[in-house]
Amino acid sequence: MIRSLSAADPRVRRSRVALMNATVALVSERGTAGIPLSDIAEAAGVSRPVVYQHFGDRDALVLESAVDLATRELLPRMAKTHGASSRRDGALALARHFAEHRAFYRAVLTSSSAFALTKSLTGLFMPLNRQLVHEMSAGALDWQGGEDFATFLTGGAATFVNTWVIEGAEPLDPDQFADRIMRLSVTAALLEPGSTTATYPKESTP
Repeated sequence: MIRSLSAADPRVRRSRVALMNATVALVSERGTAGIPLSDIAEAAGVSRPVVYQHFGDRDALVLESAVDLATRELLPRMAKTHGASSRRDGALALARHFAEHRAFYRAVLTSSSAFALTKSLTGLFMPLNRQLVHEMSAGALDWQGGEDFATFLTGGAATFVNTWVIEGAEPLDPDQFADRIMRLSVTAALLEPGSTTATYPKESTP
């Protein structure tokens, strides 16, 4: 009798991880998200039917690979920089991650999966930005105001990062981009009680 495999089965997890890692590697290498599923399956050491079994289609595989990459590598780095004194460290962690994996993200952000990826990454970053807005507003905003600003902040940041990844000059400069992010904090700083001005890094020379 054939036993169905659940997501908790170690074999299923190994196959999924292998497929997502192969997807990131091949998309990065070829600069396109249009990788044949047969190539991904071969690189992952699984059969093509296994890809359909776990992900359904290529777009779903590419999307989950991107979300998995950000969840595994980026979110833990940003979590370590939690706190007002580490905001630039958080911005730098974000910039370094996208610079390191630029080939992969640029390929996905210029594919049919672009909207879905942006939406998924927005969902990942919303909790962090809610916390940031809460810390900076110190009660100056009600719940809805805080939620609205966190949504605005997250969506704007997504567009800002996407444009940098897709159109930025080679090679991407994470330190310079982190400074650009911090300059944007001048607006957010106005939320802080009693704050009328903000200090931010001077623009770096290209």
